[in-house]
Amino acid sequence: MTKQVFTRGAALVGVLGSGGCSSVDLPAPPLFEEAGSDDETPQPGSDDGETGGEATQASVTHEFGEGPLKAFEEIEPCVSWTLNNEEPLYVQAVTLSNLSGFHHSNWFVVPDSAYDGPDGYWDCSSRDFDEIAAAQAGTVIFAQSTQSWVETQRTTAGAVIKVPAHSRIVSDVHLLNLAPRAITTNSWMTLELIHPRDVEVVLTPMRLSYLDLTIPAQKRSRHSSSCNMRTYYEGYTGAAYDLKLHYALPHYHSLGDYFDLRMVGGERDGETLYQLEGFNAEANGQTYDPPLDLAQGDGLAFTCGYDNFRSEDVGWGFGDQEMCVMLLLVESQLLMDGSVVSASQFVGQQDDIAEYEGSCLTIGYPKSADQGPPSDGEKNAPLYLPPIAEGDVDVPPVPVCEDVDREAEPLAEHELADIRATLLAPACSFSACHGAGGAAGLDFTTPDLHGELSDHV
Repeated sequence: MTKQVFTRGAALVGVLGSGGCSSVDLPAPPLFEEAGSDDETPQPGSDDGETGGEATQASVTHEFGEGPLKAFEEIEPCVSWTLNNEEPLYVQAVTLSNLSGFHHSNWFVVPDSAYDGPDGYWDCSSRDFDEIAAAQAGTVIFAQSTQSWVETQRTTAGAVIKVPAHSRIVSDVHLLNLAPRAITTNSWMTLELIHPRDVEVVLTPMRLSYLDLTIPAQKRSRHSSSCNMRTYYEGYTGAAYDLKLHYALPHYHSLGDYFDLRMVGGERDGETLYQLEGFNAEANGQTYDPPLDLAQGDGLAFTCGYDNFRSEDVGWGFGDQEMCVMLLLVESQLLMDGSVVSASQFVGQQDDIAEYEGSCLTIGYPKSADQGPPSDGEKNAPLYLPPIAEGDVDVPPVPVCEDVDREAEPLAEHELADIRATLLAPACSFSACHGAGGAAGLDFTTPDLHGELSDHV
């Protein structure tokens, strides 16, 4: 399912926002079956343009397929797209769009011999999918902000994610329907490609995470760690610590209300590089143009904050549990990971916020040999595109919204309890709607919503 759109010399435009298309009503086929197509047609020729007839940029869109989610259903399938590319691809930007229900997803490029089987959605355990193994086998190509509907990850011109020849894109997706009615969803991925001669650097993923989370009940808390990257990097590679930061994206769930990334060591010690307050289900990635020189410090420190209004402690996990992760795209010889895996400790109270800290375990992995720069042969050849699958011809990167008929009759008479369960509670599943940050002091999720509204002053 692949649409190819050529542009002429000028940069691709139209960075997408984070709106959705909630009004599209789709049929309900069997869950994520028959997504994709093996029927392919030859790629089209290049457009004439400022480069003497050669296309220098293109976009490729794939539709993963429709599938229903039952009321309150939560599933964690894997999904794949085999590119059938005979040559490497150099990705300047990635756009992921969906029709709701996609809580979070991490996307990887792996050899097409890995996780072999039909494309579309499948049980992760049936092919022994593992995120660390996937990153080591290839690279990270995209990470979705929590519950975003449309999101574009774009890096500075010439800084790319490389998709080697004979690759497959694979993800473990967390699908969650918070409504008391079934929905049908779908997803699309668009790769914006540039010519190999325009590539300046191939980016490498880095991850920071706080795994040993214990978020106390009915409290606000912050969980921090400091990771010395320089010592490990220079000891492993024998080269100078010369990382540069191009892109950053945090990830937490509905209780999250704060994220902070800081420089450690050097003249810029303690300088904030990224900060996010609240959880808004928007696209929250940040591109650094120009990239930040991390060699001015010794590493990175990070903090995740939470507002746990519940009556029980919350730990690391899916569903109603929490996470604390940041994806970074950097210039680096290693795949770097800094994590708090154990021994998180309470260290004090700042105003009404309980503070926790944990030691950062820093490790690194060699990059895949396929993650090198373009060859001279690639630079001198025309821009290569993967073959187009029949089902992806003319597929738009973002679904076209359809307005609801204003004259349509309601399916049934609704009471306030139905509106609360169907609309307010699912839509208010993040920190803007509860705890200290509750919208106008209202709790839209309370069973006695009528009393909450009546008593509100």
